[in-house]
Amino acid sequence: MNVRATARGGEIVVTQLSALSPLDGRYAAQLTELAPIFSEQGLMRARLTAEVAWLLALSDEPRIPELPPFSRESRARLDALVNDFDETGGAEIKAIEATTNHDVKAVEYYLRRHMERYPDLKPAAEFVHFALTSEDINNVAYALMVQRGRDTVLIPALETLVASLEALATHGASQAMLARTHGQPASPTTVGKEIRVFAARLSRTVDQIRAVVPLAKINGAVGNYNAHYVAYPEVAWPELSARVLAGLKLKQNPHTTQIESHDALAELCHALVRANNILIDLTRDLWGYISLGYFRQKTRAGEVGSSTMPHKVNPIDFENAEGNLGLANALLDHLAMKLPISRFQRDLSDSTVLRNIGSAFAYALLAYRSCARGLTKIEIDKACLEADLSGHIEVLTEAVQTVMRRYGLAGGYEDLKALSRGRALGAQDLANFIERLTLPEPVKTELRELTPLSYLGNAVAQGKKA
Repeated sequence: MNVRATARGGEIVVTQLSALSPLDGRYAAQLTELAPIFSEQGLMRARLTAEVAWLLALSDEPRIPELPPFSRESRARLDALVNDFDETGGAEIKAIEATTNHDVKAVEYYLRRHMERYPDLKPAAEFVHFALTSEDINNVAYALMVQRGRDTVLIPALETLVASLEALATHGASQAMLARTHGQPASPTTVGKEIRVFAARLSRTVDQIRAVVPLAKINGAVGNYNAHYVAYPEVAWPELSARVLAGLKLKQNPHTTQIESHDALAELCHALVRANNILIDLTRDLWGYISLGYFRQKTRAGEVGSSTMPHKVNPIDFENAEGNLGLANALLDHLAMKLPISRFQRDLSDSTVLRNIGSAFAYALLAYRSCARGLTKIEIDKACLEADLSGHIEVLTEAVQTVMRRYGLAGGYEDLKALSRGRALGAQDLANFIERLTLPEPVKTELRELTPLSYLGNAVAQGKKA
């Protein structure tokens, strides 16, 4: 990265080493898909997209005779202004903004300036930004950016994670593992079943993220089409606005103040927070399983785990994921809580907040990729898992006391509690207890043959189920 910026009349060069934010510095190479969408240039392009879409719609409206339909060549010129928009165009808009001190007005003037260069477009220049407030352009631009960032970057990254989890669940479906409720030994499960839980939770939340329909509005200064109807009372403005938005794959919010209310954006932010919370849960569990030895970590030549302890192989990918998930959630939660609130018909406190949507998406993407990378580096340690299970015979007391209940033997829970709670229980201790029970001999035989590795309920089936 090599970005030029002006500082007090001089010019400085910002590089990955001197960037203020790690998103533009240390992590920039991992965020290349998001940068074109949420950068200042990306916002300018999205605004230009909205301006041109509105202008084209006005020209197609037969009840606006002063703006006849654009020819195919004229439309191609307008489309090219959007499609070919680059850093040169962005710099031109910034230069205009230095005079206007208004970013959306600078985009309007940029479009008008370029139209006035062509005889076929120049007569239409006065219809650029016709009857619009800047928020009509801004809310559409952000909706386009958020939709693109979600659909082309975040959802694919989440789907990759779901697929990795499902593969691990299938692979470990039959591998018995000691469960740990409250951090203490509990009834056995399998690696695959526990991972399948996370895959299912995340998959459901990805569907919810995808299902959020971005809303937008193009209805003037306070949402009433005031100027629109004064200029052209015969035009069906709400219907025209809805068509423009549908052409951009957005849905119209028909009832707004000057701003689109951001409720749908809040829904998306909260859905992302839920997905991120599931992944925080996952990363912490995997961190714990690694510390217990249930998973081995693959080593990489040249990699260092500690500056002083040569033996260390740290679960850094899951730790980095957890940290970035927290940062993403802090921003997403603030976006969801702040953006739907605006004083009267409009205040500007949302403007600077909206500019940070890209940062929220970026921290989430870093986390998703760290987690996915971590999953490629772990292997199930069968020997460790089975040794741990064999050392905790006491988990079978649940099975024994439940069978005793079936056959009407009173006090089974209490007797086994006295036998096992707070002390080491050996296989022979439990066998002796079972032997003294007045149960049918085949039932006693089944209980004696039960081991922590076989006491799995339907965990294997759950682990295998996609």
